[in-house]
Amino acid sequence: MKARTKAILATTNGHRVWNILLLKLSFHISILLRKPIHWGTPMAISIEPTTTCNLRCPQCPSGLRQFTRPTGNLSPSMNEEILEACGKNLQHINYYFQGEPFVNKHFLEFVKAARARNIYVVTSTNAHFISPGIAEKVVESGLSEIIISIDGTIQETYEKYRINGKLDKVLTGTKNLVAAKKKLNRKNPVLVFQFLVVRYNEHEIKKLYEMAKELGVDEVRLKSVQVYDFETGNDLIPTNEKYARYRKTKNGGYELKNKFKNQCWRMWSSCVFTWDGAIVPCCFDKDAKHQLGNISKIPFKETWKSSIYDDFRNQIFKDRQAIEICKNCSEGSKVWV
Repeated sequence: MKARTKAILATTNGHRVWNILLLKLSFHISILLRKPIHWGTPMAISIEPTTTCNLRCPQCPSGLRQFTRPTGNLSPSMNEEILEACGKNLQHINYYFQGEPFVNKHFLEFVKAARARNIYVVTSTNAHFISPGIAEKVVESGLSEIIISIDGTIQETYEKYRINGKLDKVLTGTKNLVAAKKKLNRKNPVLVFQFLVVRYNEHEIKKLYEMAKELGVDEVRLKSVQVYDFETGNDLIPTNEKYARYRKTKNGGYELKNKFKNQCWRMWSSCVFTWDGAIVPCCFDKDAKHQLGNISKIPFKETWKSSIYDDFRNQIFKDRQAIEICKNCSEGSKVWV
């Protein structure tokens, strides 16, 4: 994507390139020595704007209202504290974790604050709250990329997973963003349709691409569904293994397709901040079971280099499959930029 490539390159500088090199080098040295050696600071983070969502998706803790951790909304002061703590090496922010970002009334303030630091900023939304006015504010905020969850091309299919959702609102929100970009003569945000491929919608993939092209969406991404207790199978797992995170075994059960290496690039390159400042290792820790620190209590750089964090990295080197949040991971071993 030309718009995305141009936007990413615009956030690149000498400090950030050097930091990425340090991260990669220390990661590969750690693999060789089988112990964590860590140079550099996160090149990417996720920040959770809220735990609240208007939908009730069946494989999501937010949708199921099943959090055991505190719930709430990110404050502007907490956002500022995180941005300051992560420093000048930070190049990429995902403003989403659990919940619907646009529920937080300060959400676009967060985006503006990050973009003022020349950081590439992405969010993911169900697009139910994007009126024409909000769409223009989104474009004006400088948001780099917006991922729109659309898991069906007709309402009957869409609402099977996006419970309480309305496909017409998603399409209207998308049209509003396309119109706002045109009106303001902006290339960003890059508009992405993300399609969670499940058994009952896999036949709609071709139609999805046609719909995206017709609406003026920049890109379509097909995402494999994460399900719990997948070993015995699940009605959401697609019949076409190409789109599945799991494969059928000879005994009729299911296993993760991803090669399960005892290493994880994310433990070197990134982390996740919950709305209240807790630091968790990655986006698979949805209920923040593995809190490695809290930015309100301990300076982030101390947590990043702490024995607690290194103990978690060591666990991954020894037996990653023994860590519950790692059992369903579809990536993590590969080095990405």
